[in-house]
Amino acid sequence: MNTYDVIRRPLVTEQSMSETDIMKYAFEVDVSSNKIEIRKAVEEIFGVKVMSVNTINMYGKQKRQGVHMGRRPKWKKAVVRLAPESKPIEFFEGMV
Repeated sequence: MNTYDVIRRPLVTEQSMSETDIMKYAFEVDVSSNKIEIRKAVEEIFGVKVMSVNTINMYGKQKRQGVHMGRRPKWKKAVVRLAPESKPIEFFEGMV
């Protein structure tokens, strides 16, 4: 699996932006990726030192269109904490 296939996109929400000051960043990642692959991908893409990775499987919300019921696809979220000596990720800096 390619490094850029592991990290799908950064999550820019109120809660994730409030945690950037303690060096925690949230990403949507590939459902089949594990913590080791996520750590390596973040370190390689952003050039930082990762201290810990927490993952959460998010189940899709149930949606309804008239009488038809369905679900959004499930996805995986990763919260990455950087080491204190690491530099912050530049992508998130202008959004706080």
